[in-house]
Amino acid sequence: MYKFDPEVIQVGISSCLLGQEVRFDGGHKRHHFSADILSKHVRFVPVCPEMGIGLDAPRASIRLVGDEENEIRAVSADGKDVTESMQSFSRDTASGLDYLSGYILCAKSPSCGMERVRIYTPSGQSCKRTGIGLYAAELINLHPNLPLEENGRLNDQELRENFITRLYAYHDWQCLLHQGLSAARLIDFHSRYKFMLMAHHPQTYSDLGQLLADLSTDLERKADEYIGAFMRALKKVASRRQQCNVLQHIQGYFKDQLNSRQRQELASVIERYRRGELPLMAPITLLRHYQEEYPNDYIAQQKYLDPHPPELALRYAL
Repeated sequence: MYKFDPEVIQVGISSCLLGQEVRFDGGHKRHHFSADILSKHVRFVPVCPEMGIGLDAPRASIRLVGDEENEIRAVSADGKDVTESMQSFSRDTASGLDYLSGYILCAKSPSCGMERVRIYTPSGQSCKRTGIGLYAAELINLHPNLPLEENGRLNDQELRENFITRLYAYHDWQCLLHQGLSAARLIDFHSRYKFMLMAHHPQTYSDLGQLLADLSTDLERKADEYIGAFMRALKKVASRRQQCNVLQHIQGYFKDQLNSRQRQELASVIERYRRGELPLMAPITLLRHYQEEYPNDYIAQQKYLDPHPPELALRYAL
């Protein structure tokens, strides 16, 4: 029986992405980053909704069918309507996944696709790419703060880094709740993610600071409001301009320790990152070096400099 483990990040994943031969054609869609790299840092919880409702592999393919007047139905190529069984499985399974810290879904799947899933007309003559897989829709509905991403989008380095950042941040939040929600822990969490929020959505950092100004009442309600806004902010990919603002802000904490040459070098690296000549890892590495040379307690607690394991080799995109 799975349950939340503060020592192990657990991530849901479409079974086919781990190489399991569960697709309608008896094959898989093994995803290299998930199966070979991320798997060394998380515990995957594989789910195949089609197999979950008792279908075999290989099997008749399933498609979403509907039009503007009709509700969306899941119908197999041999004419079997599996809508109710798929919806029931999705509700029952998704409702028990509150221990997960993220989920990787198979793109375009009628069960797991997050977006642009084909919806066919009843005649099957045409389709629109406007659907959401039935299982994915239930995940989104029941776990609105859970970081979700599709396998194809994870091949984009910026989107990959964004998802992994959200994954680790959400697990950090779950650890806070596991310890027991308190005003002090909530304020500490907000403090540790100051620069992260500033990089992704500065206004949210300011708004959440105001939300936490008085935690003497309605702590649980405010915590729910906080994490919702926090996760929505992190979902926004940080721009180079916002990243540079944060990097320069951190640079200011070392202004009294660095000599003129060091200050100029750091400023130059940040500027070259802004122009797209260097990856974000370049100024981050230099700031980490100065943090080791001239330890600053406030910077040491910030998640921005080390949001995920370096072995994942993120933040290298130009």
